[in-house]
Amino acid sequence: MSMLAKLSDVRFLRYILASVGALAVDFGIFLIMLSSGTQAAVASVFGYTFGILAHWLLSSRAVFRDTVAHEKRARTKQKALFVISALVGLVLTAAIVGIGDASGLDARIAKLIAIVVSFAATYILRARVVFASGSD
Repeated sequence: MSMLAKLSDVRFLRYILASVGALAVDFGIFLIMLSSGTQAAVASVFGYTFGILAHWLLSSRAVFRDTVAHEKRARTKQKALFVISALVGLVLTAAIVGIGDASGLDARIAKLIAIVVSFAATYILRARVVFASGSD
């Protein structure tokens, strides 16, 4: 699907808004920890972890609400898949920030690059696997 077609997809727009909310949590914690002297990769992990929680709440209630599993076992499986998708994003984020910082790139710039890569990877996983129709 082309990017223009994706932008006309209401679900994708809701996902962008949910991501912005989760990113505010993530980046806020990242900056606070970075300013307190925490290593950039460690700060990015903590920020991303709290962003995961925010993203689940927003995604399951506002983005993919029509495909959220209702049966307890299916819902638990869906949460586990969501966490796995988030861990993929977390690994990408930590690696990009860590490599960028070690290479002399400003950690904030590395974090911005990681945000774009992680956003694309997690959206694809969540739309096609975690919240795929018929997942419960």
